[in-house]
Amino acid sequence: MEENLTINPTVQKIKNILSANITVRELIFIIALIFCLTPYATPPIALAIGILLAFSIGHPYLHLNHNATKILLQISVVGLGFGMNLGEIISVGMDGIYFSIASISGTAICGGSAIAAIAPVVNADANQMSVSLGTVFILNSVALFLFPSIGHLLHLTQTQFGFWAGIAIHDTSSVVGAAAKYGDAALKIATTVKLARALWIVPIVLITSFIFKNKSSKVSVPYFIFLFVAASVARTYLPIVNYISDPIVHIAKIGLTLTLFLIGAGLSKKVLKNVGFKPLFQGVILWIIISVVSLAVIINVIS
Repeated sequence: MEENLTINPTVQKIKNILSANITVRELIFIIALIFCLTPYATPPIALAIGILLAFSIGHPYLHLNHNATKILLQISVVGLGFGMNLGEIISVGMDGIYFSIASISGTAICGGSAIAAIAPVVNADANQMSVSLGTVFILNSVALFLFPSIGHLLHLTQTQFGFWAGIAIHDTSSVVGAAAKYGDAALKIATTVKLARALWIVPIVLITSFIFKNKSSKVSVPYFIFLFVAASVARTYLPIVNYISDPIVHIAKIGLTLTLFLIGAGLSKKVLKNVGFKPLFQGVILWIIISVVSLAVIINVIS
């Protein structure tokens, strides 16, 4: 006697997805993504692979890319907090405040996050947002490859490079990517300085709202920074966390590498075309000024 078996709609949907034909483009993308999970993929290599795919086969899951990179980056940064002592964060954070105050201009707070927070306050349109984000992305990509080379050329210490990367590179992903390539000590310092800079989003948005008389704008607070500090508190005061901190930090570094791959893959010719020469030139000039001045100060002040 045969029984009428009904298949759960969710199970059937999963079966349909698994049985669907994967295109060559999707297969190449998935293979590249898996490679970025291996020890052979450093942050610069992952970014380069992502950019190569963006300009060759394109990103097959581009509609998911923005949210995926944002969430993955924040989780990875919080994971790095499990490898840091609270005393280190306080010490580096206090020193970083002075550099942050002196270097805040344009996208120097937090790259894409600062642009997203300020845009509604100044009534920026979609084209202006695209140009700003495109400029930041280009400079981030250059910095990820260029900064470690300059650091080694000038024989910067881990501490010096950490402060420099945290101050002069726009976006969090590129800051930690460049610092991770330079060394573990540089990574800890750069991450702390960068997150301290990100907190300036709040007062800057409030001040800008007052200047532009835009009382309806909401302040976007980077709450994941507080989770980063909480992870450090757990690492410092809960002995049991010491047994799991190393694996968590290792996974976090892999997550950052994967983030850079996704960011590179999300680049498009349209973004580069929208940027144009003048905005890019202005961004490069500001970036060079901040990079050179901050490097000179750091070399003379920090050993």
